[in-house]
Amino acid sequence: MSDITLGIIGSGQLGMMLCQAAKKLNVKTVVISDDEQGPAQNYADQFIFSKYDNQEKIAEFIDNVDVVTFEFENIPVDILKQIEKEKKVLPKPEVNKIIQNRKLEKSFVNKLGISTTEWAFIEKADDINNHSNLLPGILKTNTLGYDGHGQFVLNSLEDVKKDWCFTADYILEKKVNLKKEISVILTRFINGETFIYEPIENLHKDQILKHSKIPAEISHEIFDQAQNNAKLIADKLDYVGTMCVEYFIDQQDNLLVNEIAPRVHNSGHLTINAFNISQFENHVRAVCGFKFEKSKKKTNAEMINILGNEINEYRSKTFQDGEFFFDYEKSSIKEKRKMGHLTVLKK
Repeated sequence: MSDITLGIIGSGQLGMMLCQAAKKLNVKTVVISDDEQGPAQNYADQFIFSKYDNQEKIAEFIDNVDVVTFEFENIPVDILKQIEKEKKVLPKPEVNKIIQNRKLEKSFVNKLGISTTEWAFIEKADDINNHSNLLPGILKTNTLGYDGHGQFVLNSLEDVKKDWCFTADYILEKKVNLKKEISVILTRFINGETFIYEPIENLHKDQILKHSKIPAEISHEIFDQAQNNAKLIADKLDYVGTMCVEYFIDQQDNLLVNEIAPRVHNSGHLTINAFNISQFENHVRAVCGFKFEKSKKKTNAEMINILGNEINEYRSKTFQDGEFFFDYEKSSIKEKRKMGHLTVLKK
């Protein structure tokens, strides 16, 4: 057993796969979560069930770990900063402060000279009228959005309800004439050494990732630009750990940053089988201060997300060589809930 104990905030499937990767490296894990049924608890060495503002439980968590990371980004920054006073938190809380806020995130990316979708900050309905050039567009909550939650399609000003009362800030993004979506996952170590996985091509259904594959069918120019942009973002954030940059490619082959995920990412599940070192293992290595080891691709691959009741079919299936089924062992099945995934290795 390693001398390091890794604390993980969040007990979903990403936390579960981080625990599995940590075990491979003989790193002990302590998971804290407000979800008593989260699958990560089945693989953690210790599980603490608690709301994230429970000071007694947070103190217990801090006392039992050496370094802290997280599987989702929407953790109150003040809680992360509180933990950071006593134990190292990676990625740093300042990263979350930027990425939790779409306005700060897009402004940060644009200042680096990297293109995003056209956007505007919206505080009231009149602001949409003033930015009608962004319609048709998507109105997104400025904070706490994921998998399509907190998003509203606006095709014209007629879709804006006059009685709307804005209780939160929003971002209005101009709709992209989309050609395809890709993501770039990288792991940056404390000394700045970075491994960048090749771009992954993604297909979404109802704003939820359904299918990912490598290699992505993109030009060499977009391949290089996507990797270079991701590295620049990570360097400027002084990032430590695994990170994902999601991109749109429009019909004119413009590469546009959609958003940044300061964590391991759904599209990177295929790295478990397609690379000698997965995104999860690289994340554990980086945040625990382990030595950088260059990852190597073993094969092409495709990944299919298994949603809701689809899991029942997969649980009774017989799989072929080169097919790897992952069941997240969630206690209840809900529509569109991510229940597992299948990775298929390709030549």
